[in-house]
Amino acid sequence: MNEMTNTLLPAVDTNLVPVYAEIFLLIAASAILLIDLYLKGSRRNVTYYLSLLTLVGCAVFSWADFNSGATVYTFNHMYVSDPMSNLLKLFTYLAVGVTLVYSRQYVGERGMLSGNLGGEFYVLALFSMLGQMIMISGNSMLSIYLGVELMSLSLYALVAMRRDHAVSTEAAMKYFVLGALASGFMLYGISMIYGATGSLDVNEIAARSVDGANTTILVFGLVFLVAGMAFKLGAVPFHMWAPDVYQGAPTAVTLLLGGAPKLAAFAMLMRILVEALPSMAYDWQQMLLVLAVLSLAIGNLTAIAQTNIKRMLAYSSIAQMGYVLLAMMAGVVGDDTSNMATAYSAAMYSSITYVLTTLGSFGVVMMLARAGFEADLLADFKGLGKRSPWFAVVMTILMFSLAGVPPMMGFMAKWAVLQAVANAGLVWLAVIAVLFSLIGAFYYLRVVKLMWFDEAADASPIVTPADMRVALSLNGIMVLVLGVIPGALLGTCLQAIRATLAS
Repeated sequence: MNEMTNTLLPAVDTNLVPVYAEIFLLIAASAILLIDLYLKGSRRNVTYYLSLLTLVGCAVFSWADFNSGATVYTFNHMYVSDPMSNLLKLFTYLAVGVTLVYSRQYVGERGMLSGNLGGEFYVLALFSMLGQMIMISGNSMLSIYLGVELMSLSLYALVAMRRDHAVSTEAAMKYFVLGALASGFMLYGISMIYGATGSLDVNEIAARSVDGANTTILVFGLVFLVAGMAFKLGAVPFHMWAPDVYQGAPTAVTLLLGGAPKLAAFAMLMRILVEALPSMAYDWQQMLLVLAVLSLAIGNLTAIAQTNIKRMLAYSSIAQMGYVLLAMMAGVVGDDTSNMATAYSAAMYSSITYVLTTLGSFGVVMMLARAGFEADLLADFKGLGKRSPWFAVVMTILMFSLAGVPPMMGFMAKWAVLQAVANAGLVWLAVIAVLFSLIGAFYYLRVVKLMWFDEAADASPIVTPADMRVALSLNGIMVLVLGVIPGALLGTCLQAIRATLAS
């Protein structure tokens, strides 16, 4: 009887080594939530330090996996640990950790750490990161979707944390309604892909979509999937939520929204489009082309008219995601796949560059903010060069990077993308991207002009914790150094993408 049972039941893959980081994060976040219940408001820093230690622990596991260079599947191929996923996770930990450092004073001054569950900001941030990790390593449409929902539900709650703040509540409602719509698009697309191929496994979908799958259903499913993923990226015309939510959410939450999730969204593009549906490359490349050009155009042009820096950075993120999409659609030219590794590594490098630069930009906004004052208007940056010359230099580096001014990191990201697009024979598209980049330089350089050449409207001293000052300084230096010496990170991205494509 036992032999018959063993024959009938499928073998279950129970290798937990690839998911040690996720298991550790889940246990630690749950423990932090319980510990926080017994902490008084004056001891809330314990939650902050425990959250940072949790990120360090996750980084240890992912670093060990990344160093091994192996591609390991578990949970019956629903989950994968490969160089791309581990590298993206390491930068995700960095992004979330830096966000927590920047946010500590901000959330404390606004009463977001008070009450019986005051540590929910940190716990929700960790659970959101867990969803991102699942998205990054998902090797099944089902696991990727579960990661999207875990990330999104945590972010919805974070946006609405200031329950007594009407603007935040409105932003949370908009984000929730539109996010639910995008999730519906994705789920409907996944159901159509399953109907056409009979599988949710990324590798099996890739094999079955070539042989015997209903192409019409595949294309329809692909349309809905791309629409859902474009929402997570904030690409036009699925960008409507971004400016309102970025402006309405507390700045600390805005950074949680606009930072690390972009890395998870890039990984989702890789898993679903490149790995699961390479046979449909011509179809999804045309969709990405439209999304990219519209994002570059509307993002850059609309940002010029903004007076609120959070809205300006929201439109900036839309434009920056246009470059990521440009690189993603340049990987395959007809039947020629020789440009894949170069193009997708450029997209990955561009995503990492955007996240590192955005961290610093919103960090400076939070540095200037204080209780009862958000410092979210462009006019609030007037005279920063006199009030705090060093942090004005840091903000200048970040704005130059976003504008693509050499030798900043952002220039190398744009150069890598344009090179990939030109290699694909789409020189006209590279020219369009350069033109919109020149237009976009205006609103970035406007911030620099306000800091150095305008008189300060507020001459009060800037008081920030030491850890924030150190992190913000290192953030600016990193953006500069990785622009001057880009080879190491670019090469690492290229190796990670090659390993992923080979597996």
